[in-house]
Amino acid sequence: MQMTGNTHSVAIGYLLWLFGFTGAHRFYFGKPVTGTLWFLTLGLLGIGWLIDLFLIPSMDRQADLRYRSGRLSYNLAWILLTFLGLFGIHRMYMGKWITGIIFLLTGGLFLVGYLYDYWTLNNQITEINQGELHS
Repeated sequence: MQMTGNTHSVAIGYLLWLFGFTGAHRFYFGKPVTGTLWFLTLGLLGIGWLIDLFLIPSMDRQADLRYRSGRLSYNLAWILLTFLGLFGIHRMYMGKWITGIIFLLTGGLFLVGYLYDYWTLNNQITEINQGELHS
């Protein structure tokens, strides 16, 4: 049985949308391919970024259905990743202390780990939350 809930927030989506030309809001809602496209094209030259202003509520609903709620908050993890990711604070929040300290000492493992987490953070949290149900 998949337990879903309000895993993501429209408000956090709009906060990240302010940096939308980087694709941050798309990564947050579990759309890493289009997030990367937005990053490489500055939000499809700003046009896609403006269109997303109206698409965020539906992206939020899709993310809420797709990801598993649990002890770890997607919202807090994404805020930590976005603003403190180079320091590994989001990894420490998830209980990944060793890689969190490595991120702290290496600037997010020389930015590569930071970018990797933009692609995979939602799934990392879902796996942790799902594992807690089975233990």
